[in-house]
Formats: sequence, C-alpha cells, structure tokens
Amino acid sequence: MKAKSLNYYRHAFKAMGSPCEIQLFAENHAEARRVADSAIADVYRLEALYSRYRSDSLLSGINRAAAAGGCITVDDETAGLLNYAAICYDQSDGLFDITSGILRRAWRFDLSKLPEQAQIQELLDKVGWHKLHWAPPVLEFSTPGMEIDFGGVVKEYAVDRAATLCQAAGIRHGVVNLGGDIKIIGPRADGSPWQVGIRHPRREEAVMQTISLREGALASSGDYERCIMVDGVRYGHVLNPKTGWPVKHLAAVSVVGDFCVVAGSASTIAMLKEDSGPAWLESLGLPHLWVNVQGEVGGTLVGANGAQK
Repeated sequence: MKAKSLNYYRHAFKAMGSPCEIQLFAENHAEARRVADSAIADVYRLEALYSRYRSDSLLSGINRAAAAGGCITVDDETAGLLNYAAICYDQSDGLFDITSGILRRAWRFDLSKLPEQAQIQELLDKVGWHKLHWAPPVLEFSTPGMEIDFGGVVKEYAVDRAATLCQAAGIRHGVVNLGGDIKIIGPRADGSPWQVGIRHPRREEAVMQTISLREGALASSGDYERCIMVDGVRYGHVLNPKTGWPVKHLAAVSVVGDFCVVAGSASTIAMLKEDSGPAWLESLGLPHLWVNVQGEVGGTLVGANGAQK
C-alpha cells in the first residue's frame, strides 16, 4: 500500500477513567473506523474484566475470594498478568505490589486530610504479594481480607493489545494513546516520527519535553494525577507498599520501551525507588526522563528532541 494513498483519521473515546485516542493512516474512513472500533472494543473488554468499580468484573470475583481467604482458578490472560506482576514484584524488591491497592481505603484524595497511622498499619497487614500463593492457574489467599488491583498493569497492557490488533488488521502507521500511555504502530505515512509531548508535573497543560518516536512505547508515572496538599506538603497517589505512605522524591518519570506495559512498570518502579530511582533507570538502559520534587530534571531524554527509535 502506497503511503500517498493513505489518509489520516483520529478516533477519540474515554476508557479506564482517561481520555483516549487512536490515530491511524488508512485508505478510507470505513477501514479506519472498522480497525479503530475493533481496538476500542478490546480496551472496553479489558476494562470490564479488570475494573475494581464493577461488581460483575473478573477482578471483583477474585477479590471476593481474597476477602474470604479462599482461592480461585483464573484464565490464561489473567494468569499472564499475574505472572508479569510477580516479575515486577521480584525486580522491584517488593515495591511494585498489586496487593497494595487496598491502601486507597486510607488515602482519600478527594479529602485534604491525612489518614491515621493506625488505619494505615491495619491495611498494611493485608498487603504483600508474598502473602498469597500463586501456582498457575490457581491464586490462593491465605490472609483473609486481601485484594489485588491491576491498575499498574492493565491500561498499559490494553495499549499494547490495541496496537497489535491494529497491526494485525493491516495498519502500518498510527498511534494508540490511553490516557498518556502510548504505543506507536508505525511512523506517520510520510515516514516522519510522531511528536509526543511529556507533560510537566507541576504546570497543568504544560509540555516539559517533546520526543520523536517512529516505533516503541512511552509511559509515565507521577504524583500529579491524584494528590492532596496538607500544610503545604504534596501527597501523591503512588504509595509505598512497605510504609503505606506516598513516595516523596520523584515528581514524574517517563520511560520509552518496546512495549507500553514494560515502560509503565519501569516508570512506576522508579517512582517507588525514590532517591535510588534515577540510578535504577540508568541501569535499565531504556530512554527515560525524570523530575524530582525540587524541580531537578535528569535522564537520557533531557535536552534531546526525543528518542529516535
């Protein structure tokens, strides 16, 4: 298919609590609509499966078993997500922990009030990937009252799947963007890279850096998405599963990788590693950018107009 015969189409939608879009170059609107609809339907499928807000979701079923200290057999797709979560837990020395979502019961980011330490401690007793037993395909909870949350994995996984579905349908030029988590399907139709902005963690709507991508993925983590200010101190939503308190060294991290799910977990782990996060990112060898709470900026993407992948 000649690039000059392709037209640009943009499909906006909302999913997983975020504004989303799929941009494609296709021969005609009907083809672009068909491909985008298929990808969007898969995003909605994953949202329905793994949403903690839906009582009929697979995740809610898992957490009902967890609350009772029981066990549940999961499907292959869920097993893959759990396997990846286990890898992240090991590689982060226990900081990336999908059982830590229960801490949100203490942290109400719609109220400018800090939780009591006693409440945090009570929840910490139910946090810890090591406290459950994962022997695929059976997930067993020996500590009643635990729960899991795929929030740190599933949106990025959905990005990768949507891009794969578009490629399988014949799309060679496009980008999937789910709330700032991005996967490039291929360069623009003329071969030029996509220009992707990285937002500033302290100035709303401001772009801190623009990078150029022809392939790969970009994901970001930060303390700006949900936070409260108490006595002039910012408390973000990225919580350390060992202390139950928000991280306080890095304000934002962005990582470029081959897959969005890898870039996303890497950016989150770096946030959780606090002052050792920048060195850990350096050791990964992936293009990255970080900003600490003092406003200092670092990483391999600083000052360059992007990662020419």
